[in-house]
Amino acid sequence: MRLGVEETLGALNAALGPGGPVWFKETRARHLRVRDFLAPRRALEARFGDDQVPERVVHAIVGLQGPGVAPVLSCAPTPAGLALQLRRSAVFERVLGAVAAYAAPTVPAAPGPRVVLHCPALRGSPCALRLSQLRAVLVADHLARALHAHRVSVRLVPAVRDPHMPTFLQQLRVDWPAVSERAATEALRSRALAELTPARNAEALPPGALGRVYLKELVDERGRTTGYDPKLDSCLVTEDLLAVLAELQQAVQDWAEDSSLGLAAAPDAGADSCMVVHVVSCEEEFQQQKLDLLWWKLDDQAPLRQKHLVCGPVKVAGAPGTLTAPEYYELRHAQTQPGWKSSGFSLWQPLSLRCSAQPHKVSCALIPQLLLALADSSISTKGTKSGTFVMYNCARLATLFESYKCSMEQGLYPTFPPVSSLDFSLLHDEHPSPPQGEWLLLFNSILPFPDLLSQTAALPCTAPGLHITARTEMVCKFLVQLSMDFSSYYNRVHILGVSAQQKGICGGVQGKQRMRPAGPFLSSRSLDHTCLVKCLPVCSFCGLCVKCSTPGWPCWVSLH
Repeated sequence: MRLGVEETLGALNAALGPGGPVWFKETRARHLRVRDFLAPRRALEARFGDDQVPERVVHAIVGLQGPGVAPVLSCAPTPAGLALQLRRSAVFERVLGAVAAYAAPTVPAAPGPRVVLHCPALRGSPCALRLSQLRAVLVADHLARALHAHRVSVRLVPAVRDPHMPTFLQQLRVDWPAVSERAATEALRSRALAELTPARNAEALPPGALGRVYLKELVDERGRTTGYDPKLDSCLVTEDLLAVLAELQQAVQDWAEDSSLGLAAAPDAGADSCMVVHVVSCEEEFQQQKLDLLWWKLDDQAPLRQKHLVCGPVKVAGAPGTLTAPEYYELRHAQTQPGWKSSGFSLWQPLSLRCSAQPHKVSCALIPQLLLALADSSISTKGTKSGTFVMYNCARLATLFESYKCSMEQGLYPTFPPVSSLDFSLLHDEHPSPPQGEWLLLFNSILPFPDLLSQTAALPCTAPGLHITARTEMVCKFLVQLSMDFSSYYNRVHILGVSAQQKGICGGVQGKQRMRPAGPFLSSRSLDHTCLVKCLPVCSFCGLCVKCSTPGWPCWVSLH
């Protein structure tokens, strides 16, 4: 069983006896020099009074064992509280021996509800897509992949019909279903005609409109307490609107097997076991509220749980307010090209294409407003808070892996040995300050990653109210921090050392290379360095190589 931060924290808190949680995990490098977990002094005083923590409790903590609990090296009182350090070499061995297990989310104890993910912005054409709608599209794709990774059964609506939209979505690496057969609208049309209210004052109906259905009664019945706009009064029923409802209705009623994950609908699959999440821009929400109420009005089997995930507006500095999504993409593409050309990476062109949408993808947190500054003529890879910085470090890793592979094929490096053959007892801190970069990467990135994926896919299904929140930005923040940690580590550590063969080949050619202080590749220390970096989480960063054209889980993480 893989080690887990949550399991370890749970065991530590249980060892202190009855009461609330006390322990927390350290994340800062300066604290990780001396400890991995801390029970603060004031929290301990509240639990045990002014007395010290009983010796038996400390002994119990040192001897902690259990499923997912990391092995403990020491536990001792300090001025800050009770400090605990793990047996790091043992943790390295456990994690790197089964690193693939840490790239998957925690399996839920019970299956969650089926989710229909509805993104109305995808019904139009790319040239009509506003930036706020683009934000909703990216968030919907992000959430869909998080749910799929968590083995939640998801249906994506609508099927894209505009002939130009699939090409644009492919540029953004957004995976969304294309054209499907139109759902039948006859039953909904008949019900709508029966519910129509006679036109007042000889109201002229626009082409394609059947009439108005009044929704005030539904708003008063269930809308006021859940967050529907009290000004909702009626809805103009059109053929297009009925087609939208019919597609949603079919997604709920005809829940087919998800062949890609091998998941089948539950035997009791029905409207009550399904939740519909409408991912909308703030400009689309009012219309979507009308659609919700109309669905309930015309369909007795409509899902009781309809939630709105509303994305805030996108403001652009240095560009016209009418900037469309394709125009924004082309502008970002043009801005990223100079930086990637000068970076020296041979794969700069596809990387620059991927980075064109990074500011949206890394800034997909559902904050009230997203501000994009487009005045700069180029985008630098030196900043540490952007998607460009994340992709820059992906490129560094891809280059590292490619260099090792090519050099190994030429016989300059030996093949990488199995993790089981490594002597992890050789791992120790050569310098007390700062801690080894390997431990920082493993403890802050690999160990918490499964829990982070689970939190990203956790939707508050039973929460009251119309609106719902999603924590899709957690993966974005994780990737930014991981890139910062890796960049710092990469700049300090010569991961691919110079082998004896390389010294023989290059010794007579490059005098500077002979003088460079680099130990032989795959020495006892550089072996562990390389192994850790090679086994980084997120399905390992080799999944981020631009040669991988499949928009699957690893590539999704690279894009967000």
